[in-house]
Parts: sequence; C-alpha cells; structure tokens
Amino acid sequence: MIDIRSQFPILTARPGLVYLDSAATSLTPTSVIDAISSYYGTLSSNVGRGLYATAEETTSHFEAVREQTAKFLGADADEIVFTRNTTESINLLASVLEDRIHEGDNIVVTALEHHSNFLPWKRLAGRRGAELRIVPFGEDGSLDLQQARGYIDSRTKVFAFSAISNVLGATNPVAELIRVAKETNPNILTVVDAAQAAGHSHIDVREWNCDFLAFSGHKCFGPTGIGVLYGKEAILSTLPPYQVGGGMVQDASAEETAYKDSPHRFEAGTPDIAAVFGLGAALDFVEEVGIDAIHGYESTLATKAVALLHETFGNDIQVFGPTSTRQSGIVSFTLDGIHPHDIAHILGEHDICVRAGEHCAAPLHRILSLPATARATFSIYNTEEDVQAFIEGLKTAVNLFRT
Repeated sequence: MIDIRSQFPILTARPGLVYLDSAATSLTPTSVIDAISSYYGTLSSNVGRGLYATAEETTSHFEAVREQTAKFLGADADEIVFTRNTTESINLLASVLEDRIHEGDNIVVTALEHHSNFLPWKRLAGRRGAELRIVPFGEDGSLDLQQARGYIDSRTKVFAFSAISNVLGATNPVAELIRVAKETNPNILTVVDAAQAAGHSHIDVREWNCDFLAFSGHKCFGPTGIGVLYGKEAILSTLPPYQVGGGMVQDASAEETAYKDSPHRFEAGTPDIAAVFGLGAALDFVEEVGIDAIHGYESTLATKAVALLHETFGNDIQVFGPTSTRQSGIVSFTLDGIHPHDIAHILGEHDICVRAGEHCAAPLHRILSLPATARATFSIYNTEEDVQAFIEGLKTAVNLFRT
C-alpha cells in the first residue's frame, strides 16, 4: 500500500492529532489541495461561458470530472448533477418530484436516516397530503427485506434509504432492498443516500438499479462545497429545473424559455468549480489506494476498536450496530456514567477527535432512548496506534469521572 499518512498535510502539521471524525468530514490529501490551488492559480475562469483559452480549459476539466464521477458510480456523464452536498442533492430531488406526489400517496424512509434523507421527504409528504412511512431497524442496525416490503404498496412513490448508517455503521443490502421494492411496486422511485459509502465501499448504480443516489465530496477525501446527485437519464430528462438562472437555459424570452437537457438544467449559476476540480483529485486518490483496500482497512480498524472497547470497559460500555465484524469504519457507543459530550470534550483535550450528539439522526436516537452517543470513525489514514490512543483517552475519562 502507498504511504497514506504522508499525503495528508494536517497530520504533519499536527503530529499528535488522532482524527476519528471522518464520518462528519474526512481529511484532505495534498493532491486535492493542489488541484484546488491549481484552478485558482492557473485558470480562475468560469465554465460553459467564455470562448478564450482558460475558460475552455476550465470547462473541459470540469466536464472531465463529471465523466470521472460517472465512471466512479458506474453511470453515464449525463446522469451526474453537481450540487453543494448530499443535503442539497436530496432537497433538489424532493423539490422536482413534488408534482408527482398526491394526497393518499406515501413516501417510505427508514428509522436509520440522517436528517438530510428524512426531513426533505417528511416536508414533501406534508405539503402534498401524503403519508410518511418509517421502516424500523434491527438490533444490529440492519434492515429486514421482508419487513421493508410490508411498508411498500401501489401508492408508494418514493423509497429513500442510506447505504451505510452514519450512526450504527451498518451496511444495508442496497441491491436487494431495491429489488424487493420494485417487485412490490414497479413504479417506485428509489433514492440511496451514499454519503457514508462513497469512497469507502463499492458502488455501482447499475448493479444496484437505484433511480437516484447522492453523496458529498468532503466525506470521501474531497473538499467541502461539492456534492453529487446521480439520476437515471430517462427520469432526469422528465423533471423540471430546481432553480432557474444563468447556464441552464438554451434560450429565454418574455414568451418562452427553453431549458438545457439534464444534467445542466439542474445546475443554475456559477458552480463551485474549484471544488469540482478537488473532487476529481479525490476520486483519483481513491482509485490509487483502491476501494477494496480502503473498505477492508477501515473495517478492520473499527473491528479491532470494538473488541478493545469490550475488553477494556466490559459491561460499562454499549456499542451500537453490528455485534462482531464491522462493515464500515463507524463505531458509536455510550459509557455508563459519562455523557457523550463529556467524552468528546475530554478526548479533545488530548487531540483525539470524536463526535458526540445525535449525529443529525434524532429519530434513530429516540428509538434507542438516548439523548446522544459518542462516535469514532476510522479511516484509511488512521493507525492501530490511533486505536490505542482512543482507548487510553477513554480510560482517562473514566478515571476522571470516577475520581
């Protein structure tokens, strides 16, 4: 494997940093930073507008990243819409689907969802007089295929679910869930939140047969400000624009407006061009390391951490999600007698970065009857020494509160 840690300048600038919050935002490799800097330093022009050399080169590179992103997902370039993040991707989709939802219809989500894949559908259902149905999850965080089938019927318009839970770290059987959904209702639209999966596990939208998929660049080693919405071209081409303005029209007058074909009709105004360049470099990084190597390494570290948590703290700790081998780098837990916020604060004093709270998944925490959990996320740049530092930091927190 290539030397990973040397490619992340923050780990050189802060040699004592133990960064375990990658599910919120991953660290950024030098190649991504360089790609952003190169855009501003050598091009710094808009896309799809200028006829001079730097503008044409900018547009060419921008569209090349679209092609690259399509290949990364197993899609075609005209099925890739650039947004700001997963949240905007799903809100865009919920907005343009509004005319297809009617009173008496229903939208199905799961109790695992991040707010970004819950609230847009809840609001859409409320606006249109539709029912919001919520599929429960099992003790290990998994979704039961037959149980999910029971929530879908002929009036179900959308089934939205995450590929990997951002709290429990459980990996859902995406292809099987979509197969079951479409067997029950062939006209259903399936939406996959891949924010925790992109760059960390294999994705193929053709194999999955999903109608839509969303992810964020900043969770897969890219910059903030860039998201992706994949949609089947046959569906995208029938949907109205999300926003209107420059860059997404062929012609406009007082009488008529002709919009561009997808995906450009969904990209009004000047995009975050530098972030798109950065996304391309991030996808290069993922390809260089290898998606299977990333997934295997992160899962192995998380599995080791869970084993040490149980070995060290016994019945005082509760770890949520899969009980044995972890399917991702995400580990959420509670320690008896210590609030998760206090855990995060004490670890932070030792430069160990974890997340504490509801992780933008309030419905899930309500089901678990918990005000919050602590979450450690292990990524490709973490080490076994980071795992040990994490355990020692938790020991310090326990000793402090017991004293």
